[in-house]
Amino acid sequence: MDKQQAQNIIKETFENPFDKDRFTGFVKNLLNQIDDSHFAYYGKFIPDAYKLFIGRYERIGKYSDSENRIDILIVYLNKEASIERARTRQRNFIAGYLEGNYGSDISKDAALVAFVSPNENDWRFSLVKMDYKFEQTESGKMKVKEEFSPARRWSFLVGKNESSHTAQSRLVPILTDDQHNPSLAQLEEAFNIEKVTKEFFEKYRDLFLRTKETLDEIVKQDSKIKADFEIKSVDTVNFAKKLLGQIVFLYFLQKKGWFGVERDAEWGTGAKHFLRELFSRRDEFPKGGNGKHSNFFNDILEPLFYEALRIDRRHDDDYYKYFNCKIPFLNGGLFDPINNYDWVHTDILLPNELFSNRTKTKEGDTGHGILDIFDRYNFTVKEDEPLEKEVAIDPEMLGKVFENLLEVKDRKSKGTYYTPREIVHYMCQQSLINYLYTELNKGVTAYQKIGDIQTDAFGNKVKTGQFDLIAEHKSSPQISKEDLETLIKYGEQVGENEAIVEARGKETDTYSYKLPESIRNNAKLIDEKLTSIKVCDPAIGSGAFPVGMMHEIVKTRNVLSAYINNKGLQPLATHESHRTIYNFKRQCIEHSLYGVDIDPGAVEIAKLRLWLSLVVDEEDIKQIKPLPNLDYKIVCGNSLLGVEKNLFNDQLFAELERLKPIYFDETNPTKKQEYKQQIDDLISEITNGHAEFDFEVYFSEVFHEKKGFDVVIANPPYIKEYVNRKAFDGLRDLPYYQGKMDLWYLFACRGIDVSRNDSGVVTFIAQNNWVTSHGASKMRNKVIKDAQILSLIDFNDFKIFEAGIQTMVMMFKKNTDLDSYSFDYRRLRGNGLDINDVISLLNKEDNVKAEYLTPTIARNNFIDKTLTFSSSDIEQILEKISSKANFRLSNDEVANGIHHHHDRVDKKRKEILGDQYKVGDGIFVLSDEEKKRIPFTKKELSLIKPSYSTKDLLRWYRNSINQEWVIYTDSSFKDKKQIESYPNIKKHLDQFKKVITSDNKPYGLHRARNEYFFKGEKIIAVRKCALPTFTYVDFDSYVSATFYVIKTGRVNQKYLTGVLNSKLITFWFKHKGKMQGTNFQIDKEPILALPLLQTDQTSQNTIAYIVAKILTITKDNDYLQNPQKQAQAQVKELEREIDRMVYQLYSLTPDEINIVEGENE
Repeated sequence: MDKQQAQNIIKETFENPFDKDRFTGFVKNLLNQIDDSHFAYYGKFIPDAYKLFIGRYERIGKYSDSENRIDILIVYLNKEASIERARTRQRNFIAGYLEGNYGSDISKDAALVAFVSPNENDWRFSLVKMDYKFEQTESGKMKVKEEFSPARRWSFLVGKNESSHTAQSRLVPILTDDQHNPSLAQLEEAFNIEKVTKEFFEKYRDLFLRTKETLDEIVKQDSKIKADFEIKSVDTVNFAKKLLGQIVFLYFLQKKGWFGVERDAEWGTGAKHFLRELFSRRDEFPKGGNGKHSNFFNDILEPLFYEALRIDRRHDDDYYKYFNCKIPFLNGGLFDPINNYDWVHTDILLPNELFSNRTKTKEGDTGHGILDIFDRYNFTVKEDEPLEKEVAIDPEMLGKVFENLLEVKDRKSKGTYYTPREIVHYMCQQSLINYLYTELNKGVTAYQKIGDIQTDAFGNKVKTGQFDLIAEHKSSPQISKEDLETLIKYGEQVGENEAIVEARGKETDTYSYKLPESIRNNAKLIDEKLTSIKVCDPAIGSGAFPVGMMHEIVKTRNVLSAYINNKGLQPLATHESHRTIYNFKRQCIEHSLYGVDIDPGAVEIAKLRLWLSLVVDEEDIKQIKPLPNLDYKIVCGNSLLGVEKNLFNDQLFAELERLKPIYFDETNPTKKQEYKQQIDDLISEITNGHAEFDFEVYFSEVFHEKKGFDVVIANPPYIKEYVNRKAFDGLRDLPYYQGKMDLWYLFACRGIDVSRNDSGVVTFIAQNNWVTSHGASKMRNKVIKDAQILSLIDFNDFKIFEAGIQTMVMMFKKNTDLDSYSFDYRRLRGNGLDINDVISLLNKEDNVKAEYLTPTIARNNFIDKTLTFSSSDIEQILEKISSKANFRLSNDEVANGIHHHHDRVDKKRKEILGDQYKVGDGIFVLSDEEKKRIPFTKKELSLIKPSYSTKDLLRWYRNSINQEWVIYTDSSFKDKKQIESYPNIKKHLDQFKKVITSDNKPYGLHRARNEYFFKGEKIIAVRKCALPTFTYVDFDSYVSATFYVIKTGRVNQKYLTGVLNSKLITFWFKHKGKMQGTNFQIDKEPILALPLLQTDQTSQNTIAYIVAKILTITKDNDYLQNPQKQAQAQVKELEREIDRMVYQLYSLTPDEINIVEGENE
């Protein structure tokens, strides 16, 4: 089959109502060979739990690749809404079929399924595969954890109202391959949502840039618009981002049929392609700006956004005369003009071609406008979940796109990096589990219904009377963490099962409880704790974590409804009789979720995510509810700063906390503005006129009610001060600031501060080097003194983010009481790691690449210390090595190399300097040729020093003939008079004034270091290396910050070089030093911490002699180029000799030596 035929069969099958013959033909072409033996189906094969949603099903064939059995099914659904709303039941139904239930034959590995709605216009084409979980038995063997072995489903949205663009891009390669039958792995890859995400982001990014650049031209040419934008502080970047956000939001809503609804019709009956229809009818509308043709943005979109969607017309059935149809009133702020720009009196004439055109794309599609691109994709209102993925644009994916776009301002911008959904799910679930475990096990009130048999206060069983009474227990209910994990991780999966048991009032052979008794008996209490939780993300970005927390809270409350509604542990309050997903979400947003970000664009995106999450679950087709105002829930500000305020002015705080809930629900624009002004005035009075964000003011209700947040969760910004000093402006007076730090350390400390005393959970994903980094010493002390480490999960060399940063998930609990405790420490090890290793680490599954430890923290032992953890055998060896030490290098014996800051011209500097310069031209570091070309005087030559790089200095190797030279001007040259005696150096450096930004600019090196370290005998260490790399040098050698220099007169330096290159010291660095994945980072702190031995002179001389022999061998110019030559083998043998001697010096036993050797393999 050729490509065109493949595209046509997909189009015919997927862009039309379901047709069994068409579908069967498509599947036969997709798989090439299927067994279509008849398979009978009967209603009795559908269990009670599914009868409400599933009418019947049939198998139209079965297929086998070399390893897997795949059945092809059609499932006919009973309800129109069930195609969207019963995803879990559909998935679980197929899971039962795959396990051999409902009269089907032996178990299967997967199924390709058409889920068909009753009207057959909308359907799903799904791949469903079992996702077995394993648990360890008492004998240590692994068995399937059958109660919670879920199925995973991936789906294409198809039918009359859908595009098949995505399905074509993913399935055409399989259809055109007639020679090979696809494997299950290939089918899974065809349903891979990540490929669609990346493709959509690139398209979205291009649309944003084109919109922004078009706006730039309009603003430049129209003085009226320019003046309005300047007065209102509107910039084209945020205008373009908001416009695209508004349009994409409407793409989700038009899927619900909310637009273009006839006046007397119900919501949901409107056009599914409303925006495209408006564009096609654009010339029917009044012509505004240019008077010749209707402008889609100026004449149609602006009235839609800022009148139709923003103004409350519910008194007139939401009818909007301009479009002659009903348009829902949405409120909320998304459809407020950005910074209140004057949309009525300005004509922003974005060309219609920006929205739709006939341009041919490189993929062969027609049109690359905003509507053209969006029309090609399927939009689903359902958020992606770990077990349920739709190959479509869903709100979660949109968040990912937005997060990537946050830092994009122009075409040179690369964007930020999004936390993968697996990590978000894990962090949210674990945060919730730990919150509940603390809350439910500290002497809170539990309610117990008195049944027939109870136990009295003395332990005796007593018979109760006929009345149902409520017993109130002040003691802790003692719900285990394992039971809470079962509820949070698997509750939704077994929810319908629990509802059936509760409805019947008893367990049967078919339906028995899956959730633990402690959960069922304390459902009301757990629900109360979920309702009262306070969660904050201090660096909210696109809102991934608050939205993730909301989903976990909502789905858990929904599961608990089965016990609360049926058992009636207490009389249901009125609001509890409305236990709907929509109400759960709205309550959660109003009472539980908070967020802050310094970027106003991020704040708007986070709000949009929450609004979108609300509207997708709006089920009231009689009256669509307006969106809430989130201005005091998601706030633009700097989380790290605070202001002086009067915390004892109870009257002002009481009024502030009275007004915020009123503002949250207000829909009248005038009243809304009045309330907002009153709230802002109160904040100003409390803060004495300061406008900066402050947690205790903006979120005062949290601190008055709970003294802090129950959960602080974030992926904070990773910014090193030497990379972006400006980011630290205003922060250097903070108590947790220190030199050489990363910005996120401040977020971690702040997160602990604003969390609830003795119970607040702080969960971050951030760089993993804070445990050993010198610049994180204040953060480490903060964690040790004021928090309890609950878990550290180190992904080591696997890059969670495309930025190439090594990260870990860390979870702390604010706690100052425990002097000693153990915690969960997990890390990946080795090379070739992938996302499956990450998932197995999160699930704590057996994996040769994973290490699971339970270290103990004794607070007093870890103050001012790095945090390193190893297995007990390794710890014993490390303790022995440490106990043998009698010598450590001192601070004045170790120095970093020169920080030039501007050694040569790079691409960025070339752009500033101009085309007369080449990348690589010397600034402070000169080549031999450049040195000869400049006529330095004799005095100037005294400042031109021999420079060495990693080409010249390696493990055991040193080449004394340098190829480069450094202009060695120290901090005294900050005084520009100093350079006057060096005219040629001045002339050379003056060329580069524009790009020299060092502390001693423009003539001094940023950090020249003490010249003593570069002269004469010393040991030089490569800072970042695959293997600790030390070499002995006895000639003047000026090195960059790529190296550390050791210079001591207290011990033989050749002896010391031998010890430093030994396997024993490599072992120490690996477990007690700094690691970046599998690479070593040999910084000053780990060097100073080395447990060294100043042994007898004979031993020192023996090792020094061996080192001298190695240095003689490595002098050979041919040594590095020929690794197979005898010289390399000689060095390895001499290294083994040194290792044997070092083991002996530290008294290691043969077993201990085997462990060290094994760790060095």
